[in-house]
Amino acid sequence: MKLSKDFYLKSDVAEVARALLGKFLVTNINDHLTTGIIVETEAYSGRNDKACHANNGRRTKRTEIMFLEGGKSYVYLCYGIHHLFNVTTNVDGLADAVLIRAIEPVEGVEIMMDRRKKKSLQPSLTAGPGSMAQALGITTKLYGADLLGEEIWIEDRGVSFSIDDMIACPRVGVAYAEEDAHRPWRFAVRDNLWVSKSK
Repeated sequence: MKLSKDFYLKSDVAEVARALLGKFLVTNINDHLTTGIIVETEAYSGRNDKACHANNGRRTKRTEIMFLEGGKSYVYLCYGIHHLFNVTTNVDGLADAVLIRAIEPVEGVEIMMDRRKKKSLQPSLTAGPGSMAQALGITTKLYGADLLGEEIWIEDRGVSFSIDDMIACPRVGVAYAEEDAHRPWRFAVRDNLWVSKSK
């Protein structure tokens, strides 16, 4: 069952980031269906979070989607190479988002391997946000896509993790955010092989 709009409108972005662990991210790109269990996320708040693109109301052409009602796809290019997929959250005017960093492949694995040019199934297939997006066929063409639509969506299939099954630690690659870099807003499934490795 697709997550409802209400799921994305919650005011606590860290709560949403935790709740997304165990949900199934699905893409249907050119009639190729691929699915994976979300095993790693990062939360970003548009208020008082220097790591967030939209911190303190910073509106640009790229971040505009974050200021709309939650439940949209925010995809941007990192270093001009990697497409990174975020779930927008909160109500209209409050720019929060959750970066999906890794999935455990479930359906369409051969399609994912072909997109990533992999010959064997290894965690590097979908561990890390750029690798994950490539495997699922996610590009900036999906910027602004409705997560209740037919190209990309998230499902609840009854998989859940307890607090003891999760880890919370600082986010990756946000040292520039000064004190906000230390927020424990990266969430992952403990001991899951598909979680990205921190440098």
